[in-house]
Amino acid sequence: MQDIIRRLDAKRAAARLGGGQVRIDRQHGKGKLTARERIELFLDAGTFEEWDMFVEHRCNEFGMGKQKIPGDGVVTGYGTVCGRLVFVFSQDFTVFGGSLSMAHAEKICKIMDHAIKVGAPVVGLNDSGGARIQEGVEALAGYADVFQRNVLASGVIPQISMIMGPCAGGAVYSPAMTDFIFMVKDTSYMFVTGPDVVKTVTHEEVTAEELGGARTHTTRSGVADLAFQNDVEALLMLRRFLNFLPSNNREKPPVWPTTDPAERVEMSLDTLIPDDPNKPYDMKELVTKVVDEHDFFELQPDYAANIIIGFGRMQGSTVGIVANQPMVLAGCLDIASSRKAARFVRFCDAFNIPIVTFVDVPGFLPGTAQEYGGIIKHGAKLLYAFAEATVPKVTVITRKAYGGAYDVMSSKHLRGDVNFAWPTAEIAVMGPKGAVEIIFRKDMDDEEKIKNHTEEYCSRFANPFVAGSRGFIDDVIMPHNTRTRICRSLTMLREKKLENPWRKHGNIPL
Repeated sequence: MQDIIRRLDAKRAAARLGGGQVRIDRQHGKGKLTARERIELFLDAGTFEEWDMFVEHRCNEFGMGKQKIPGDGVVTGYGTVCGRLVFVFSQDFTVFGGSLSMAHAEKICKIMDHAIKVGAPVVGLNDSGGARIQEGVEALAGYADVFQRNVLASGVIPQISMIMGPCAGGAVYSPAMTDFIFMVKDTSYMFVTGPDVVKTVTHEEVTAEELGGARTHTTRSGVADLAFQNDVEALLMLRRFLNFLPSNNREKPPVWPTTDPAERVEMSLDTLIPDDPNKPYDMKELVTKVVDEHDFFELQPDYAANIIIGFGRMQGSTVGIVANQPMVLAGCLDIASSRKAARFVRFCDAFNIPIVTFVDVPGFLPGTAQEYGGIIKHGAKLLYAFAEATVPKVTVITRKAYGGAYDVMSSKHLRGDVNFAWPTAEIAVMGPKGAVEIIFRKDMDDEEKIKNHTEEYCSRFANPFVAGSRGFIDDVIMPHNTRTRICRSLTMLREKKLENPWRKHGNIPL
């Protein structure tokens, strides 16, 4: 018995040491924490239950039979974040560069299977050189097994990927199928083919950071949702982020205590909209002033910034926010913003999170680049997402809501539950100038007539009352009462039940 205990202690010590102190020091030298340090910082103290610490790879090729380290390059298990159950895997770059073997993949699949079974989020802390070459097709099979779990878990439990080192080749497709991807600046990168292959094939010279670094994926590709300065900030912000999410698709969003009254009045909102209809204003000011305690967790702030997405709370309960941003491209919808918002709306709908939409949209962005890029199909993604959503939907039109973009942005016609408008709202097929130029084309040479026609059009259509008279707007509200009216609406909608017709799945225009 004593011999077994000694062997057990030796294996535990070997597993905790990973690839050895030299490699641990090298990891620290790059400004990175080890796999176990990351888990300790991420989870509530003393709650981590580790599984499969003694698992070893089964490969004997290329001398691998003599190189076996307990745990095989990934630490897996479960614990709690603010008292709520979370499953986690953390790849250990000090062990074979964190490369994935069949045994490594089996460990990840085990916690994913259990997470689905008990209804708890899965968080992956990725730091891996990719498939373990020595294992050949077995490593590829391991990746496919993980991919299959990602698909089965999608819309059932939240899946979050934190990229904390390299993530290349086939390894990128598991994070790509998770709900949210976060990165760490300067130490993480993602790409399908690395700089050397790119140079060989296309003769382009590019660094790993330029090709797939955090800045690239949060500003140009839109692959990542946020980037953080270092491991510590990333893990602490990840804890905060998880507090907005329900544990699974059978739960309602978590409710946290708040001292912010639902009846709070924000008089400053009455002067948010400029007198000049063509002058921009910052929609984030409205968002932050309406949510509880001004706490708004924005996602993808540097990508497709003409639309704002993120989580806030109303009366302590999580809501998803979608808002046009007049400060960028006048708030027009384009390819990138449509895709960005559509995926967010679908996540909220999958996990019972009410959606609050703030509208100031002059239309879809015109131009050959947008048309050739498929704005018709990409714009339809957002339309589809809002139309399909069965969660409570509250919409506030602050200023412009023109053309098809009015329909797309959670209008009453897409089963919007409560639709408000500010007195400054203009709901029409198009703006006064364009409309007058079409309707009164024959008078274009007469400035006085055009001026009179424009004034007539504005008085008749550049207001919320025509839509209100048709019941497309439930009420015209004063801006300072926006928070109160949204909170009341969400309270009324708390027990909303709406089901779509039975189907295996819809066919969203991908």
